[in-house]
Order: sequence, then structure tokens, then C-alpha cells
Amino acid sequence: MTWKIEKSTTNKVDRFKLTIDEVILPNGDKKTFSYLDFNKGVCILPVTNDGEVLVLKQYRHAFKTWEWELPAGSIDAADDSPLETAKRELEEETGYTAEHWLELGNFYPSPGSTAEEIFLFAAAGLTATEQNLENSEQLDVHKISMQELKTLVQNGEFKHGAGLAAILRYKFATD
Repeated sequence: MTWKIEKSTTNKVDRFKLTIDEVILPNGDKKTFSYLDFNKGVCILPVTNDGEVLVLKQYRHAFKTWEWELPAGSIDAADDSPLETAKRELEEETGYTAEHWLELGNFYPSPGSTAEEIFLFAAAGLTATEQNLENSEQLDVHKISMQELKTLVQNGEFKHGAGLAAILRYKFATD
């Protein structure tokens, strides 16, 4: 049973698209359903040769706070693969490249209100290069131990959804 779309309108606001669908539900009821349509994205768990993790402390204007996060970004070009984007974002945000990449799958951060899909990766064999931030990115790169990362997560200080998903998938992939 599927939802039948009677009418759909989409409005672009900055980097987001707001879609409003008038649908007929499988039971025959009519409903208006809206959601945000984002570009697909990536999130990377970078692990150093010493087993430390590169994490970001990044200013997030929506909350007016500095947040702990993993490197992440959107897949801007239709012909960019998630892996190509992950490699670019890792280097831009942290100033590191990685020799080894582990795909950790994908997930939908909020399927009730967005069409966003994020691809997760772990990166190892890191080599320092040069950070190349966008003009709107204000962040600091930190190397912390896995135990420190675990403590940040347990204490509720690490709230980055894609980062939490990457950490969880990495833990399951390496257990």
C-alpha cells in the first residue's frame, strides 16, 4: 500500500528544499505532508595510527553553541561519490588525508521530516596536509583517545547525530 500524491510543491530556501505533498493515504484519508529535502551527505570517523580520533569543536549557529562533531559535509555534485566527498571533507575540515577507508553504511537521520541520507566512513592511515575551511566554517581540530570520545558520548556532550551513527557502526564493525 502506497501513498498517492495528488499535488506536490517544492520551494527552495538557501540550501534546503521544502516539499509539501497533498496525499491520499492507503485508508483513503487525505493529508498534507511536508519535509525538507537535503543533499545527501557524509560523515567520517578519522582514526590516527596511535588509535586516537580527530574530532571537531565547531560553532553551530542554529544552537549558538560550540559542538563536538566528526568531519562531515554534503555531496554537492551529482557525479560525486560518497567516498570522493568523504575524502574531500576530511582534508578540508581536518587538514588530513587517509590511506585506508572503511565504508560503514548509510542512514536516514530524521525520516519523519527530512529526505536526508548520510553515508558513514572510518578513515585510517592519516597524513597531515593543509586544512581548507569554507568561509562559514569556524572549528578547531582535536585529537582525543577513544576513551575520551566515549566519555563525551556518555556525558551527553557529543550530540552530533551523524557522528554518533558513525561511532556506533564503527564499534559494531570492529567488535
